[in-house]
Amino acid sequence: MRVARCHLICALAPSGLSARRANLALNEYIADKRRALPVVHDHFVGRPHGGFVVAYPTNRPQLALFDDPGPLEGWEIVSRPLTFSLTPVGFSAQVDFTLENYGGTSLEKLRADEPRDRRYWWQREKTRT
Repeated sequence: MRVARCHLICALAPSGLSARRANLALNEYIADKRRALPVVHDHFVGRPHGGFVVAYPTNRPQLALFDDPGPLEGWEIVSRPLTFSLTPVGFSAQVDFTLENYGGTSLEKLRADEPRDRRYWWQREKTRT
């Protein structure tokens, strides 16, 4: 398996695990500095709990850790290499490409048209102009 390529990791928690504990376990997994660079992640709403991460391994030991569940022991984990996201920058370019070519829009347009909403944490991070 090639190292220089982003991978999608989908992780489903065991049925008895609470959403809070599942979120903490996934965060612990991606925060482990021995593992591949986490490019993006999110948690699932509802059951089964869990989440996903797009990760970028830069060396063989990081790639080998895909087989080590760490804090996700007992979870259902699937890891797949991505075709066009060869690097984190390539992942970002793929987001732009998909929005523009299949969605007929851009992240900039979506950002400009997005309504203010207190649930949108990213709006609190920066001042919008």
